[in-house]
Amino acid sequence: MTDSLDLNTALRLQRYIERVESLEEEKKALAEDIKDIYNEARATGFDAKIMRNIVRLRAMDPQERSLQESLIETYMHAMGVKDENSA
Repeated sequence: MTDSLDLNTALRLQRYIERVESLEEEKKALAEDIKDIYNEARATGFDAKIMRNIVRLRAMDPQERSLQESLIETYMHAMGVKDENSA
């Protein structure tokens, strides 16, 4: 690659970088909004950590979620951890 870019290439690069910077700012603002929602839920008695887990699980592919739940159950059984439904 040469040491300098032609004007069109430099302008195109600048637009790409500016678009990424704009999206990064939007992402930061959205993250703050999400944090505010979790804080609001926490203030009304909900557990934000559990809510985050539910959001993560709902975003998963159903097959992947099922596999993960099965593996957790298998590992818990191997570790001798029993749930309330176990006899």
